[in-house]
Amino acid sequence: MSNEVVLSVRNLSVVFHTPDGDVVAVNDVSFDLRSGETLGIVGESGSGKSVTASSILRLNNSSTASTTGSILVSGVDVLSADESEVRRIRGSEVAMIFQDPLSALNPYYTVGKQIAEAYLVHHPEASKADARKVTLEMLKKVGIPNPEKRIDEFPHQFSGGMRQRIVIAIALINNPKVLIADEPTTALDVTVQAQILDLMKDLQVEFNMAIVLITHDLGVIAEAALDVLVMYGGRIVERSTVEALFSEPTHPYAWGLLGAVNSLESSGRGALVTIAGSPPSLIALPPGCSFNPRCSYSSDICRTEIPLLRAVGTQGSVAACHLPEGDILSLGRKAASR
Repeated sequence: MSNEVVLSVRNLSVVFHTPDGDVVAVNDVSFDLRSGETLGIVGESGSGKSVTASSILRLNNSSTASTTGSILVSGVDVLSADESEVRRIRGSEVAMIFQDPLSALNPYYTVGKQIAEAYLVHHPEASKADARKVTLEMLKKVGIPNPEKRIDEFPHQFSGGMRQRIVIAIALINNPKVLIADEPTTALDVTVQAQILDLMKDLQVEFNMAIVLITHDLGVIAEAALDVLVMYGGRIVERSTVEALFSEPTHPYAWGLLGAVNSLESSGRGALVTIAGSPPSLIALPPGCSFNPRCSYSSDICRTEIPLLRAVGTQGSVAACHLPEGDILSLGRKAASR
């Protein structure tokens, strides 16, 4: 199967202009994604995860947001392409699963009509009968029981997990190269969450698509992703493989996230570690490292200079931290072993 780079983001920055000031939601974000790979993006609310995702589809309101950098999808720069080209890319090259499946579906139309509409937009030559046939096949792929009957039902007649499957069907009906999954399991119980993650893995193999998985849940990252970006204050503060993140995390923010995760292995070892304070205001980021007000290891340089991403350790990780490499590695391994 092809292992081409299907998504390349370079120096992406997004600023929202508000009456209270400019909100720097994303600041100099870069990454590549290949066919068949899953990239996890993790961080607290307000870290820039969802804005990064919406920028890939150019969904930010151009009248209130300024977006710079480049986003190449199969060689086409989404940010500079004309609107007709962007409409072609949305759904056919890149598709998105939004956070709340109930809000993403129109309550007035049957689920079959909504899936078929996504197909007909990119296949105007197809008949409604053809679209219905493709829709039934997709409903079977995503595991909807009795699809011949349920295709004519409405979103409120489905459970949360089944609605999420419908949203996945809409996203995949045109066989996109990239699937953006924005918190796809947040509102689901753990059993259904596991089923949705397994479904996404199976469909990824079948379609050889790349996935950008956005979540605040490190358990989901461990289950589904190969590489991970840790974001804080609109910036990437760590980029690594998932294996390296859990064995040798390289940023104090990642140490805090790992310390807040419960597991069977850590049960009975004491209280979960919490990260002091709150995420920063994106209108008035603190000087230097944005994480320094909450960091137990900050020093004078952390309060004056923004750290650049640099290689740390032997597992290919990069981190934006002023601590010496030896301290980062020893403290990271300690955090991973808690």
